[in-house]
Amino acid sequence: MMEWLAMGGHGVYVWSAYALSAAALVGMGVWPWLALRRARRRIAAALAPNQPVRAGDRKRPEPGQGDVA
Repeated sequence: MMEWLAMGGHGVYVWSAYALSAAALVGMGVWPWLALRRARRRIAAALAPNQPVRAGDRKRPEPGQGDVA
């Protein structure tokens, strides 16, 4: 079994390539999911401007009030 995992001395290269590929595939699946969650939160905040986005956020000022960026 150890001989098979060592792959004739190339095991470190092979297994690190597999690990990097797996990490890239997981990242390619998670990244769009997180972007979708952020977009949904932004849309919800835009549709209800006086509601806090999260429990700890303060209410947003009415349009035309507050600091102008």
